[in-house]
Amino acid sequence: MEKLPINTIAQWIGADFHGEGEIDTFTNDSRAVTPGCLFVAMEGEVTDGHKYINQALAKGAAYAVAHKPGDYRPADRVLYVKNTREVLLSIASHYRDSFDLKVVGVTGSVGKTTTKEFIWTVLSAKYHTLKNLGNQNTEVGLPQTIFRLERSHQAAVLEMGMCALGEIEELTRVAKPDIGVITNVGVAHLEKLGSRENILKAKTEIVLGMRPGSPLILNGDNDLLGTYENPDFEIIRYGVHNPACQVRAEGIVQEGTSTRFLIRRGEESIPAVIPIIGEHNVLNALAAYAVGRELDISPEDCAKALSSYQTAGMRQKIVEHQGYTVVEDCYNANPDSMRAALTAFAAYPCKGRKIALLSDMLEIGPNSYEDHKEMGRLCAQLGFDQLWATGRDAKGYAEGASEAGLQEAFFCPDKMELTRSLAPTLREGDLVWVKGSRGMEMEEIFPILYRP
Repeated sequence: MEKLPINTIAQWIGADFHGEGEIDTFTNDSRAVTPGCLFVAMEGEVTDGHKYINQALAKGAAYAVAHKPGDYRPADRVLYVKNTREVLLSIASHYRDSFDLKVVGVTGSVGKTTTKEFIWTVLSAKYHTLKNLGNQNTEVGLPQTIFRLERSHQAAVLEMGMCALGEIEELTRVAKPDIGVITNVGVAHLEKLGSRENILKAKTEIVLGMRPGSPLILNGDNDLLGTYENPDFEIIRYGVHNPACQVRAEGIVQEGTSTRFLIRRGEESIPAVIPIIGEHNVLNALAAYAVGRELDISPEDCAKALSSYQTAGMRQKIVEHQGYTVVEDCYNANPDSMRAALTAFAAYPCKGRKIALLSDMLEIGPNSYEDHKEMGRLCAQLGFDQLWATGRDAKGYAEGASEAGLQEAFFCPDKMELTRSLAPTLREGDLVWVKGSRGMEMEEIFPILYRP
């Protein structure tokens, strides 16, 4: 990040402060304080950053920002504002305005991080492009990403997450996207928002930070996005099944761990290969292709870039161990992503048994248990050899699978105990697909699966 005068920052955040000095980094975590940084004391559900202001200043923070009075020392290094929650967003908004670059905003119930990675891969074929690290897509994570902008950047792809109405609006007014992408409107956060129509309303808040006439790229195979209209924006749809989409994939063929298909856009017809499986990932790649073409990257360069995509985090990360294979696909889970993953799993090459190790899908509303049963039934219908389920509502997986005829369906509420039971039974050629919501922390079982 470029250095900013503290007086400029004070003006941006509405603090009555006059002093000298420059800031080149920000943090709201007292453990991450570095000499010369600005510490923003934010209130959270678990802790209150105001308790750590003196500690942060003692560790070398140049200044701190607070909205609660206190015995802070030295007192002349504390800036006061109405609400520190808005500080990082306000600074990030002004900082973003100082750059002349193309910004792509990405949101959606499912697939937004993978789509962000695909878009970054395509844009990087022509532009020096910034992206969120991991899923830094919140009121804290998005500013942290924007603060990494440098003058050499020509483009940025910014993922935006939400749990409630108004949150995407807050983020998009900071990011100010030139192009908006919405990957899906599913049932993630249904528990809090109450209906898919409210989820659509929340996701389409992305346009509130965009200039009228800007491209809005939507998954046309999604029932709600396929019929969404907004005359103030240029709507471009992509899809596999909806013939009305402007960007389409045809002739999808899975070849081992890769997927081959043909991309059609108007008169364009270009073959593409992505090093990952699943129709849902074809859709993610189509979104990236659509963005690339809007930003004047040739069809050939877009397709070439798609073939170099690399899996991010625990999204279909393939690990070979002692003759069997584990697919770490436990970054997140809801009925839409689970159905897509299980369908992809069914087509995955395997010389031994296909084993699904599943944990809870969180925050999916009052029908959670029945949704888990439906996924269990799907496991049986797709011909899996075993299902191992762990969590609270995950018992529904085993119940649904058993009802649908899968004889080897096991449940244990303790994920570590369950995995210790499964691990000794694994043999050469077996394939284990691990999936669950991020809050279930399924990565904790991998040391057991990868036993010496």
